[in-house]
Amino acid sequence: QVQLVESGGGLVQAGGSLRLSCAASGRTFNTALMGWFRQAPGKEREFVARVTWGGGYADYADSVKGRFTISGDVAKNTVYLQMNSLKPEDTAVYYCGAGCNSRSSCNYWGQGTQVTVSS
Repeated sequence: QVQLVESGGGLVQAGGSLRLSCAASGRTFNTALMGWFRQAPGKEREFVARVTWGGGYADYADSVKGRFTISGDVAKNTVYLQMNSLKPEDTAVYYCGAGCNSRSSCNYWGQGTQVTVSS
C-alpha cells in the first residue's frame, strides 16, 4: 500500500502562485510515475501532470503547460506541483496520485487539497 498526503492548497488571487506538496509513504518503490489531477465543481477529475521519481520524464496537460512545474524529491519521498500565473479556471480540488501509468488514472490517491483562485 501507498499513502499520500497533500498540502499547500489555499486561496490566491489570479496571477499568483502556489506550491503543492505530496508526501508519499509505504511501498513507494512500486510507484514509478507520480501525478497530479484536479476536479472542479460539477466536472470530472482531469489530468494535470505526471513525473518519474528521477525526473527524467514529465508530462503536462496543455491547459497548464508553461505555468505549472512538477518535480519529485526522492530523498524526501515528496512530489511537488509549482503553480504560477494561476487563473480562476484552475480552481479545483487537487489530488496527488501514485502509480499513474496513464493520464486516466493512478493506483493510489491522496485525499486532495483545495485550490481557489479569485479573479
